[in-house]
This record gives sequence, C-alpha cells and structure tokens, in this order.
Amino acid sequence: MNLDELKKDINLINLIDWDLTHEDAIGLYLEWGGNWKPGGVPYVVRNKSDSSHYFVVNTWEKPAKVYLIKRTIEDAKELVEIPLLGEKMKKFLDETGHSKGVYTPGEKLKNWLKSELLN
Repeated sequence: MNLDELKKDINLINLIDWDLTHEDAIGLYLEWGGNWKPGGVPYVVRNKSDSSHYFVVNTWEKPAKVYLIKRTIEDAKELVEIPLLGEKMKKFLDETGHSKGVYTPGEKLKNWLKSELLN
C-alpha cells in the first residue's frame, strides 16, 4: 500500500499510534511489556491478539522509506511504504547524522504525515 491508498483507509488511519516509538514497540512486543518505564508507553501487551500500528523510517537504502508497521508479539508487517524524497529525506538524514538504521520519525516528519492523513 502507498500513501494515496492509505489516505482512503480511515479505519487503518484510526489505528495509528502517533506516540509509539520504534524502540517502545520493540520493548513491548518482544519483551511482552517488560521494559515499562515511568512516562513511557501507557499500556502493556496482554495477549497474542494485541497489536500496534506506528511509523518507522528505514534509511538503509536510498531513497529512505517511511513504513507503517503493524506489530504483534509474533511479527511485524510493513503495511504501507512511502518513499522519502527530496528535501524531506535530506532533512531527516541531517537529523540522524546520515547513519543507516531504522528510526522513529522526528516531529517534522510526523507532522507532515499527520497533515497528509488527518486533514
């Protein structure tokens, strides 16, 4: 699925947890909530049917890509792939020191995604 297709899927948009970071999702689902910290994610994984939907940015290849992930205790699925092009990619890579990896979107990128999906 791409960004235009996601814009048409209000049910999926409503599942997105805008505050869940990639690191917190890993801790919740791979540790079954064993890394809870004060001020952290306000919920725990209770059973196999629990899932979370959140965005990550993968900079291992160019162009970098934003993915909407559905994570459960059993797996993580990339539901939506959005190439990060031009100035958006440059700004994000500047924020990460041009290091390769998988990151939680910064506030600017998150605000752009919200403006695309929630307006």
